Amino acid sequence: MRNFLITLLIFILMCSCDNNDVSSPDNEVLSGTGSFSYSGYAPLRESPVRVFYFIPDGDVTQMPVLFVLHGASRNGADYRDAWTATAKAYKAIIVAPEFSDNFYPGGSSYNLGNVFINGNRPSASTLNPRDQWTFSILEPLFDEIKLRTGNRADTYDIYGHSAGAQFAHRFVMFEPEARAARVIAASSGWYTVPDREVHFPYGIAESPVSLISPHDYFSRALILQIGENDNNPDSAGLRHHTELDAQQGTNRYERALYFFRISDRIATGLGSPFAWKLDIVPGAGHDFRQAIPSAARILYGDR
Repeated sequence: MRNFLITLLIFILMCSCDNNDVSSPDNEVLSGTGSFSYSGYAPLRESPVRVFYFIPDGDVTQMPVLFVLHGASRNGADYRDAWTATAKAYKAIIVAPEFSDNFYPGGSSYNLGNVFINGNRPSASTLNPRDQWTFSILEPLFDEIKLRTGNRADTYDIYGHSAGAQFAHRFVMFEPEARAARVIAASSGWYTVPDREVHFPYGIAESPVSLISPHDYFSRALILQIGENDNNPDSAGLRHHTELDAQQGTNRYERALYFFRISDRIATGLGSPFAWKLDIVPGAGHDFRQAIPSAARILYGDR
């Protein structure tokens, strides 16, 4: 009986561990597949982010770094794992930070970057300090990855899907000076249009973006990716209300096309260069795995 209990205890302990990840202690050199808790950004030290990573074999110093931003399920490991085979083929470092509901609850803290205490009802009195924005984590995390891998990249790329795509396209507008080289916002549920006549979060009026030169964000390499079959207006979690539906459309496909076209029109009207692009993925729905091959070709197909 004693031997049985010992065996059972060992089994339980093994099952309680994530067999796909090696938890890396602070400051340990990163390699292979694993994860670590990141609290190195001092203003948000009390809100750590679990970072799932994959580093392929090869000269890590020369590899591009790709931040992969999960959707509303807050499942960073799944997104990291979905990119692993592609990362091996293209020799890219995958960094998938997981913004947990515990520390980054709701859409205001993640999708909307924690710019306002309540992003859906913004006001001057509820504007958070910039160092409290969730957007502010990526830059120091990039430095952490470089330090712990020996990577020498000057820039990084971003692939955000669904809620992560909301984060990604807003990141381009709120953080135009960041070292992000190329940003793919895939299958966003809805958008913050760079329209100074529409109030945040559906436009940029009364938000910090209204103080930024449109040239600064229109000149960045933002790729709006959408599956041609991501057109279900009843998709789970898809936001609807009269104003949003009338302006942007009733499904993700319509909204992506609207956002791209209206942004192009606004940039043209302002005389600003427009570097944003649209990538429609044939046959793809809302499953992020279906869009990865196209995203990888856009990012690394010329390597």
